[in-house]
Amino acid sequence: MTLNNLLIIFSSSSFLFYGINYFLSSKMKGEFKRFGLEKFGTTTAIMELLGAVGLLAGLKYYPVLIVSSAGLALLMFLGVLVRIKMKDSFWLTLPALFYFILNLFILGLSTS
Repeated sequence: MTLNNLLIIFSSSSFLFYGINYFLSSKMKGEFKRFGLEKFGTTTAIMELLGAVGLLAGLKYYPVLIVSSAGLALLMFLGVLVRIKMKDSFWLTLPALFYFILNLFILGLSTS
């Protein structure tokens, strides 16, 4: 198994967890409320789930991998911006930054 495949599986698993957890956890819904983005919570969770499935499908169909990794990177970049706007600490911002960089890295490996 290649490094890129391992990263894809890790990222996909994480986004499946976060996407599902949104529907199960009032804490995650509370975060969107705190950000003033409550109406985007469900959409964001669905995009995370679609991105996760797309990453896995992308193991077989590279165009899907490119779109999914780019979409998740964009989603996490926006997450970083929201955290900065909310003046959250570096430690609270770190997960979004990590997944932004991870999906950007997957995108780069997939297009080279």
